[in-house]
Amino acid sequence: MNDYLDRDFESIAQSLSALANENRLRIVHWLAEPEHHFRPQVDGDLVDDGVCVGFITEKIGLKQPTVTSHMKVLQEQGLVESKKIKNWVFYKLQTDRVRRLLGDVGSLAGSGHST
Repeated sequence: MNDYLDRDFESIAQSLSALANENRLRIVHWLAEPEHHFRPQVDGDLVDDGVCVGFITEKIGLKQPTVTSHMKVLQEQGLVESKKIKNWVFYKLQTDRVRRLLGDVGSLAGSGHST
């Protein structure tokens, strides 16, 4: 049994809010399997270094400042990490953090307890 504190509920809600945007959710899906969704990069390895923001921008069809804003929301919740290589920023999914978040949601939904 997990006993959640108010701050736990707030943290989970903020992370879920970050995923509650279709563009950010799509990006998370792509970053979960970068080799399947993106072509090889000149700089940086898709898996080890992450995906270049330019590739994400091209694939999603939004302007780069908009994509950067979406990535900042995901990064603030610890769902992605960024790495600068040369003049580009690369983003990598924090798979363990996403799994932990989904596990927390599953525990909350299946706990059978109410507050």
